[in-house]
Amino acid sequence: MFYIIGLGLGDPEDITVKGLNIIKQCERVYLESYTSILSCGQEKLEEFYGRKLILADREMVEQRADEILEGATSQSIAFLVVGDPLGATTHTDLMLRAKEQGIATSIVHNASIMNAVGCCGLQLYHFGETVSIPYWDDSWKPDSFYDKIVANLKHGLHTLCLLDIKVKEPTLESLMKKKREYMPPRFMSVREAASQLLEIVANKSKEVAGDVGPDEHKLQENSLVVGLARVGHESQKIVACTLREMQQMDLGPPLHSLIIPNSQLHELEKEFLQKFAALDQQLL
Repeated sequence: MFYIIGLGLGDPEDITVKGLNIIKQCERVYLESYTSILSCGQEKLEEFYGRKLILADREMVEQRADEILEGATSQSIAFLVVGDPLGATTHTDLMLRAKEQGIATSIVHNASIMNAVGCCGLQLYHFGETVSIPYWDDSWKPDSFYDKIVANLKHGLHTLCLLDIKVKEPTLESLMKKKREYMPPRFMSVREAASQLLEIVANKSKEVAGDVGPDEHKLQENSLVVGLARVGHESQKIVACTLREMQQMDLGPPLHSLIIPNSQLHELEKEFLQKFAALDQQLL
């Protein structure tokens, strides 16, 4: 049996009783290490679970998946995922590979940012399509996710923005060599995400002044946004302010997420943001 087990968002104790019992009886246990992170680290997980974990980085999961699945027809193998197992398409790919090899699979669900985002008081059924904001570099500045934000706003929906993380990413120079060298880990902050969004807003404003009608441009420097940090952890932080102000916010260590609320908030959503996210009433 191949188990994919969600770990939740905060610390080792967030795992379900079912998931913990499975871990204790598995032949091998892998810890996926690149789609998200737990702030507690691998050692604390091993201490709480009472066993060693095999770190599974992007290279192993995407290029050596058969190594992970090896023996799962006759043994119990576990693959641990921060959040919920099906929060990333990588893990559905593992399930498909297992199916092709005749390996039975079982999912143990847990909390993920997709549902825990409700901690800010914005109602989950008012969220539209989730978007991912990638890191930019000097030659690559994709902004297609902005159109999805605009589409959500047009339909009166909030947008959850998942912010990029870079873990064990090879340097461009090393890709040409036999020996891989890796960049230091990076985790996008709400401040960095706001900065990129402001640049997009500025570029779109120039388009509005030209051929595109003003109604097409829905996000502004003074638009309300909500920043989340370390959701599910004791040090969780929630801040609501303008997009321009978010560019100056320091919410501390990762992981961060950013929300673009719709302009017509429910009264309960307004009240929650005021009391739990220090929202200035003048922004409503």
